[in-house]
Amino acid sequence: MSPSQELTEPQSHPGRGRGHDHHHHHDHGAHGHGGGDHAHAPASFGRAFAVGIALNMIYVAAEAVYGVLSNSLALLADAGHNFGDVLGLAVAWLAAWLGRKAPSERFTYGLRGSSILAALSNGVVLLVVTGGIAWEAILRLAKPEPAAGLTVMIVAGAGVVINGATAMMFASGRKGDVNVRGAFMHMASDALVALGVVVTGGLILATGWLWLDPAISLVITAVIVWGTWSLIRESLSLALQGVPAGIDQVAVEAFLRQVAGVTDVHDLHIWGMSTTETALTAHLVRPAGAADDDLMFDVSDGLRRRFRIDHATLQFEVGNGSRSCALAPPDAV
Repeated sequence: MSPSQELTEPQSHPGRGRGHDHHHHHDHGAHGHGGGDHAHAPASFGRAFAVGIALNMIYVAAEAVYGVLSNSLALLADAGHNFGDVLGLAVAWLAAWLGRKAPSERFTYGLRGSSILAALSNGVVLLVVTGGIAWEAILRLAKPEPAAGLTVMIVAGAGVVINGATAMMFASGRKGDVNVRGAFMHMASDALVALGVVVTGGLILATGWLWLDPAISLVITAVIVWGTWSLIRESLSLALQGVPAGIDQVAVEAFLRQVAGVTDVHDLHIWGMSTTETALTAHLVRPAGAADDDLMFDVSDGLRRRFRIDHATLQFEVGNGSRSCALAPPDAV
């Protein structure tokens, strides 16, 4: 290994850093700034999460009960959809709470990664539930059963109001935090799905076409599967330490290569610490010499501002030693 200097993002990590001879720069309070207030947004939306979960759980229970009483598979399918989104709200809220837990000797990143595991498990459970609903809908297409169209319209109409109101509670924070934006999009889409169920009930009353109920149920389950599949794919990628969606690794590398004095970049890794926070490590060859504190801060701040990478650890190498870095080859990990 050539002479090197390790650069960490300006922030403090209790319990970290022992056993290293490299110089580290810490700037308490710098974490989360420069890229907006997204690191603190979940805490400020705690009440919105609580109210949204409570309202939607009451609605899911009512929708399930009236779905059974009115023999409406469309209502039951939408209840399953809404329950999945309630789990999504709960996961986002729980992840925000766990993300504020201090790192420990065992969990040096804290419990931020729990949100990834929760999202993955919720997606799998939701797929199983919707699979059962889709099977029942197929059976009913072959043998349609009567459903109370007016009841369907009234219950689904309540869903439009509740889901719409919940979405508005997250509207102000949807641009600054991925979790909040996800909650907003889930609730807004639920309002649109519920509106579709209202239309279904009206069509059944007007036409008497009983096959519309299972047909719309299949459409709803298709929408759920579409959204759930993307959730599973993204959460599985995060669980496998893939580059988070929305981050261009090529652009990140180009940014690092243009740092003053840097002639080469290798061993670049970008992964999600949680569903909202991103980490990066890389080796930068800088023959001109070691990096000072100002350069350290500027690079970390640039990564945070331009790419929303919250935790950067960079190692500077002079590149004139007798031995080259063992991690320099592209296939080295």
